[in-house]
Amino acid sequence: MVGVFASLFAMHGLGIEPSDGTKSGLALVGVLLVVTVVAMAVSGGTALLMERIAYRPLRRRNAPRLAALITAIGISLFLQELFALRYGRNALGFPRVLEKRQLADIGGANIRSDKVLVVVAAIVLMIALDRFVARTRLGRGIRATAQDPETAALMGVDINRVVAVTFLLGGLLAGAAGTLFGVFFEQARYNIGFLPGIKAFTAAVLGGIGNIRGALLGGFLLGLLENWGAAVLGAEWKDVFAFAVLVLVLMFRPTGLLGESLAKSRA
Repeated sequence: MVGVFASLFAMHGLGIEPSDGTKSGLALVGVLLVVTVVAMAVSGGTALLMERIAYRPLRRRNAPRLAALITAIGISLFLQELFALRYGRNALGFPRVLEKRQLADIGGANIRSDKVLVVVAAIVLMIALDRFVARTRLGRGIRATAQDPETAALMGVDINRVVAVTFLLGGLLAGAAGTLFGVFFEQARYNIGFLPGIKAFTAAVLGGIGNIRGALLGGFLLGLLENWGAAVLGAEWKDVFAFAVLVLVLMFRPTGLLGESLAKSRA
């Protein structure tokens, strides 16, 4: 949600309004790059601020994980209502900078330019995140902290720094996602982050919590299942179908498709 609004304000700052029409060539690339960078910076900064104010005090007090979950829900509601107070509860128009041109029709599937942009950007960002976590020193620190924070601290890992970097990465990716959301749906609304957030959690559970590649796979599978469910049961059942998938995965394979059991990971 923060990323979408940051993208919208960045476009207004560039003098782009909903009535201006689409861009092309270098103008389109330049607009998308500037808007995405602004959205990532604002969203990443917001994530760092949330970590510093709300989550770090919980870690200092050794609060249970349930407290962090409740805090996340509280911050989400706080940000939603804050933006609702400032910008209202009605959707704001998002300028159309990319022409939604049909590129192909494969088996009845409409392949549009904006859909290709979203898929390609998602794959590029996830590959970059996967390489960062797998190859860099900070990435090793993230994996060590996730596996065993006490032992990681004894080995010299700065837990606070690692957690802050993790929040920053999440905020940066959320900012990029906000730009893509605005380009695709062409609207900004105070509560647009709620449903995608729940579905992102569903995709992570489906692919395997803690597995970046699993999250990507889970996202694509969830999208396919949603569209299949909408085609068979009707569009109004789309979100119901997504949450039904979450319940079934938690019941029959709680570790996800690419996840490992707790006992196996400890062994």
